[in-house]
Parts: sequence; structure tokens; C-alpha cells
Amino acid sequence: MKTRKRNTHITILDRQPGLPYSKGLMASQVMVTGLSPYRSYQVAERIEDHLLDRGVASITSEQLQALAVRVLNDVAGERYAKNFVRWQKVAGLGVPLVVPIGGATGVGKSTIATQLAARLGIVRVVPTDAIREVMRGLFSRELMPTLYTSSFDADSALREPPPQPADKVIVGFREQTSAVAVGVRSLIERAAMEGTSAIIEGAHLVPGFIDTETFAKEVIAVPLIVTVEDEELHRSHFVARAADAATRPIDRYLNGFQKIRKVQKYIKSQALARGWPVVASYNLDQTIASAIDLVVEAAIERTGAAPAPDVDEKVLELRRETTP
Repeated sequence: MKTRKRNTHITILDRQPGLPYSKGLMASQVMVTGLSPYRSYQVAERIEDHLLDRGVASITSEQLQALAVRVLNDVAGERYAKNFVRWQKVAGLGVPLVVPIGGATGVGKSTIATQLAARLGIVRVVPTDAIREVMRGLFSRELMPTLYTSSFDADSALREPPPQPADKVIVGFREQTSAVAVGVRSLIERAAMEGTSAIIEGAHLVPGFIDTETFAKEVIAVPLIVTVEDEELHRSHFVARAADAATRPIDRYLNGFQKIRKVQKYIKSQALARGWPVVASYNLDQTIASAIDLVVEAAIERTGAAPAPDVDEKVLELRRETTP
């Protein structure tokens, strides 16, 4: 019995200079929907299998995206397919995206920021601790003492005790946050001026100190606050850091844990009062998916783009070429 020869090379026609289909590249594009890297790669493999089984030797980017929507709908569901469609619209606008991720120490902000950046294709991730470090070079300890402490320990640097019934921990945190917020605003202004997307993460991204609406015309700003509601789960995050004890001494965090919880309660209350989304972090993949949903929805609302249509089930008219 004669068998059909199976193509092993699929060319993207409108990519210069005719680059081949890449599962890795497609998986990175699919991750923007909120799917995990593993499942995104499964989708990319399914797309490749679809093309190879039908002897497709070349395809346009538009056809490939349409096929990706169909496969996503079949493999993961309509939510992820719609996110893919929406993100293609947002990415085509050419407006920089700025995602401030706030939350108390130990809730997983830096991990979430790194993962979110990888999935959204953002190369600039800036922690507010880095901004605080730069500001230390500009202001001496005598001039601005709270810059020289941890966010949850800034009360130790207050020159005078706050009036009752103010909480000393929160007063110190607010003083440090107010100073760092100046640098954060400058960073967002720079992103707007350069047209560069960025993710900013840190405890100092507190609603009321950062007003993202100020930059609404220049950037798509999507702030969110991350919390860990379960106290023991939050504590376990610091235990997991023990391997990096040389730079993050665990005792300092555990001894200051109740202060950290106070700071989290304050940040969350500010977020709820000012309409910033709050994402409870229990599972990394679910947290990333929730963050991506917020980014896509906010971007669509901000740009006034039409909502994503129902996923089209029409059969694609793919270009077929006969191979020798």
C-alpha cells in the first residue's frame, strides 16, 4: 500500500525570510492566554500535528493564528481561545503595557512578575527594592532613615513616635512608600516616553501613593495586589527561602512576620477602597492565569476594543503545496 509522504518543514509565508513554524515560539504566544508552559507546548504540538497530517507546507501568520484559536478552543476551552484573540488585538495597538504588582513581603510578587513577563513578552521587570536602593544613593540615612530599613520594619527608623491611635508599623511603612513612590512614578513616565512595556513589583506599590490613571493616555496600566490570606501558607514562603539564607536571613522575616501581616492588611484595605484588583495567591499557575485575565480585560476596556467574538468553528482554508 502506498503511503503519503509527510512534510517535516512548514514555512510561515509572511515572515522574513520565510521562517519555519516553531513549537517553542507558538507555545510562548499561547502562554499569554494563561495556560501553563506545559499545556501551551501541548497546544503548539497539536497545531503542528494538524498541519503535518494535512500535508501543509506553508501558511500565513493570519491562518496560523486562526488555527491556534481552533486548537485552543478544543484543547483548553473557549476562555483561553478568547484570551488569545483578545491579546492579538491588544498587542497590535503598539501601546506600552505597565503592570504594577503590589503586596506585602513574601506573597510571591517577584515570581509572579517574572512568570507574567515571560508570558506577556515583557523584558523589563523592576522591583521597587531596586528603586529604593538607588534612592539611598541620593539621600543619606540621616535625611531619610526609613529608606534604610525593610518595608515591614520602617517603624524602627521613625524619628518620633506617631500619635495615638496610629499604628507605628503602618506609619513607618507609609513614610517609606511615599518616598519610593516618587521613583515609581518616574519609572512609569520613562516607560510612557520610550513606549516600552514594564512590570514593576514590590511592597511599595500601594493604591493612593501610585495613581495609574495619571498615565492613562500614554500607557495601558493594569495594577494588581497579591495577597496570601492563609497565615501558615504565608509563613511557609519564608521557610522555603531558607536555601537563600545568605542574602535573605529567614529569622528576620519570621521575627517580623506579624508586622508583615499588618502591612498586608493595610495594602489590601487600600486596594479595596480604591478599586485595585486583589489576587489571592495559592497556586502559581492559577495566580498567573488570574493576572493575565485582568491584564487582557483591562487592556480591552482601556483601548475601547470590541469584545472578543465567539470562537469561530469554520474550517480553515489552508494553503497546500504538493511536495516532490
